[in-house]
Amino acid sequence: MATAPSTPTTPVKKESSGNSGAFASLVIPICFVIAVLLFIFVFGDASHYKGGDPKGEPVDIFGTVHKGGPIVPVLMTMFLMMVVFSIERFVVIGKASGTGNVDAFVRKINAFLNQGNIDAASAECDKQKGSVANVIKSGLKKYREMEAEPNLDVDQKTLAIQKDIEEATALEMPMLEQNLTIIATLVSVGTLVGLLGTVVGMIGAFQTLATSGAPNQAELSSHISEALINTALGIATSALSIISYNVFTSKIDKLTYAIDETGFSIVQTFAASHKNRTRY
Repeated sequence: MATAPSTPTTPVKKESSGNSGAFASLVIPICFVIAVLLFIFVFGDASHYKGGDPKGEPVDIFGTVHKGGPIVPVLMTMFLMMVVFSIERFVVIGKASGTGNVDAFVRKINAFLNQGNIDAASAECDKQKGSVANVIKSGLKKYREMEAEPNLDVDQKTLAIQKDIEEATALEMPMLEQNLTIIATLVSVGTLVGLLGTVVGMIGAFQTLATSGAPNQAELSSHISEALINTALGIATSALSIISYNVFTSKIDKLTYAIDETGFSIVQTFAASHKNRTRY
């Protein structure tokens, strides 16, 4: 008995994990360097303190953030990473969606399939471009190949089309999830590092209170400020990371659903239009 071909008929472009890893390995140290430079030369500038003395009281938000201590650059690094990787995912997912609205594209493809106009559906994929269109075009090309295949029955041909769409999806879609793990990691790590800064600040505050005699009010307020700044930065980084992660996973789910819906229509259209044909 003949078996169905298993190789996707249309070459599918995909972002290599090596390129993604190289991008991440460059972004992280660059963000750290930028964060340290900002912390030292921008937030720590003498103009943000009374009398131009960095050991004194801050006069604006920049000086207040600088008072957060050495953990602040780490939190700033995480914040910058969240921004950079969110922008990168936004661009990649945008390209995967194609040039037009995905829902409108799916409706057009389904309409052409209902009419039996496979060529028009394939032409629409060329106009749309992107990951969704690439996968659907692969399925449509396999559709044409199976129509001309004399050695398989209808069930085998249907299975071949379905398998081609699944394999094309497996090649195309994983690139959309790359670097999302970094954003997901920032959700928890941002909070934990902020909590670490809070604890360090409170330890310093209690050490000040533990000194004999009247505690140094300026030093005490400095340690409390350090604790609160780290808390705020950690929570902000974590909250924005959660929003970013949920937005992108929602977009990916929408693209995946569009592929599944259209792929099912392709398979059903082929089965329905060829069910009365027999192979001799």
